[in-house]
Amino acid sequence: MALNITSLLNGRLHKIEFEYTIENTEDNAIIPPSDVSFTAPISVSGYVDDAEGYYQVYVRSSIDYRGSCARCLEDVFGTFVLEFNRTVVPFGTLQNELNEEYIVVKGGLLDIDRLIVEELLLEFPSRLLCKEECAGLCTVCGQNLNHGQCSCPK
Repeated sequence: MALNITSLLNGRLHKIEFEYTIENTEDNAIIPPSDVSFTAPISVSGYVDDAEGYYQVYVRSSIDYRGSCARCLEDVFGTFVLEFNRTVVPFGTLQNELNEEYIVVKGGLLDIDRLIVEELLLEFPSRLLCKEECAGLCTVCGQNLNHGQCSCPK
């Protein structure tokens, strides 16, 4: 979603709130990590505010997912909550527009979806586990060791 924050940048408003969902369609694909699927639309909420000339965007999104445990291959279901904030600056206010510490806004439009995709790629777990103490599979016979020991020699 491209959020128009022009009224914030020109001082008419001091805070803009937003809440919406991202449908995961072919046209708007947010690609999950391999072996993971997002099972519902991604819910997004947050706000952009003017803190005395410093603009901050605060984003919270929740993503329902399904995948396989990296150790035992059992199905894993969960909700991943992503919360972050970034400093927003209008185009032309920085000497180096490529500074990654800031989100540069052109034409008053802030692309919230792009921020979520970037954070999701950085923060979503690279390996899912059914539980932290998952025993995995026997390397000889393949039995799920969470359901009991196998008779293979150790």
